[in-house]
Amino acid sequence: MTTLLLTQLLVILVAARICGAILRHFGQPPVIGEMAAGLLLGPIAFGAIAPDLHAALFPAASLPSLSSLATMGLMLFMFTLGAEMRAVEGTRTQVRAAATVGVLGITLPLLLGLALSPWLFPRFAPEGVDYWPFALFVAAAMSVTAFPVLARILKDRNLTRTRPGRLALGAAIIDDAFVWIFLALVLTLAGSRGPHGVATIAAGALALAAVAAFVLRPLYTALLRRDQLRSADGKPSRAMLVTILIGLVACAAFAEFIQLHAVFGAFVFGLALPRDDRLSARLAEAFEPVSMLLLMPVVFALAGLNTAPDAFVGAGFGAFVLILAVAVLGKMAGGTLGARLAGYDWRDSLSVGSLINARGLMELVVLKIGLDAGLIGPELFTLMFGVTLATTVMASPLLSLWRRGADATAPAEGRRDTPY
Repeated sequence: MTTLLLTQLLVILVAARICGAILRHFGQPPVIGEMAAGLLLGPIAFGAIAPDLHAALFPAASLPSLSSLATMGLMLFMFTLGAEMRAVEGTRTQVRAAATVGVLGITLPLLLGLALSPWLFPRFAPEGVDYWPFALFVAAAMSVTAFPVLARILKDRNLTRTRPGRLALGAAIIDDAFVWIFLALVLTLAGSRGPHGVATIAAGALALAAVAAFVLRPLYTALLRRDQLRSADGKPSRAMLVTILIGLVACAAFAEFIQLHAVFGAFVFGLALPRDDRLSARLAEAFEPVSMLLLMPVVFALAGLNTAPDAFVGAGFGAFVLILAVAVLGKMAGGTLGARLAGYDWRDSLSVGSLINARGLMELVVLKIGLDAGLIGPELFTLMFGVTLATTVMASPLLSLWRRGADATAPAEGRRDTPY
């Protein structure tokens, strides 16, 4: 099994590298190519072209090992995302504008997702899933914005310090924070059986948040301060990194224990760490080579292996077009309207709407959680995987369309260059 696992990793990494390089040539972030590689390695492409070889390379018995690696990758990704997340920056007017865009960029997709759910539920809901957990999950999935991909696009285009760039980043922070809270509530509802189950999971989630805010945050702040005093350059030591890993695994394990996904515990722990630039740089140096370069391609490959080969056949393609149209309409209209209400012109407003429409890896994480929880099946997962790729790919071309002729020469901020 070890030889098979290593062979799987080799194929996944090579495919991710090739597809990432191809998409980069067309002006897309490498993560889009890596996501596409995961889809191509599944039954839709590789499995259809060479079914015997595909079955030999990815037998069902080997998937639990890949699933464990993928879970570790998601944990590390969500942890670093939480550790890097900052409050919305800018003047009171800028924060108010970001809140307006964020709220409308969530509300419209949520409402449209709920409106679409009665049509999706009879065909795509797994057996035994109640309507409201399914509908609320679809609504949450419609509302996601890929904050890391958005930041990468702005950095590549030197738009990070422009008014629409700052507005989109601020709105994305608000958007993603709300979606993760909302998704936790959906999983609480779906993972329970009866009111006592809801109360148990909710109490566990509140306990996790309280411990992170009032115990872990001051504890790690004190530990980091003492560690930096002992360090010549102020960078966290290896011992400090081990202490952080212990907290990360403990929070992830507790989240899994209370029937939330482990990524929630990892994300909450990341939020609990002190905001320190040297710590962020050290975490990136220590964890990103493993999590982003090795484990996240496994996440994409496992997602591709979970796709349904006939999802786009017949009426499935019509469903994909409808879901894509609703997803784009909700985010584009919400973001554009929010920016207009905040006083931005049409060009900047449409730019903001195009940016927050990108779903990227964040959407794939949400979909994987829903699939693991049994809220959606492989067919709907496949269709929404396609929506994720489409909305992320269209962000850069739409931005070029709206920004054509605009002054986009503002210098980029010194934010870390993340590929996700």
